[in-house]
Amino acid sequence: MRMIQTTVRLKQELYSIVQAAIGCAFLSLVLAGIGGTIYKVLSPDGWIAHAFGRSLSAGAAALGSCLLIAGLAWFSRSWGDVRNRTLMSDFLVYGFAIAGFVYLAQFWSKGTL
Repeated sequence: MRMIQTTVRLKQELYSIVQAAIGCAFLSLVLAGIGGTIYKVLSPDGWIAHAFGRSLSAGAAALGSCLLIAGLAWFSRSWGDVRNRTLMSDFLVYGFAIAGFVYLAQFWSKGTL
């Protein structure tokens, strides 16, 4: 009987270790996605540079529209159903995890973002 209890505890500990490792891997993908997105936005060949490269007015319009959308999202965060807000935040986190995977794959294959 004692050996069965030891085996069950070992399986529970192993399950906890695997779950923590998966959580750490997911966290690293999300952080890579956030960092890669910030780099893509602010780099010299980034999205803002491409927007302002066409013309100053087009870049200002693109940047202003992004700021307007971010501001509206900030003010509307308390409206709506809690389940929908949770679903949207889950999509955001999983989206950054997917972006992190893409950025890491691109960095691994090309050596650059």
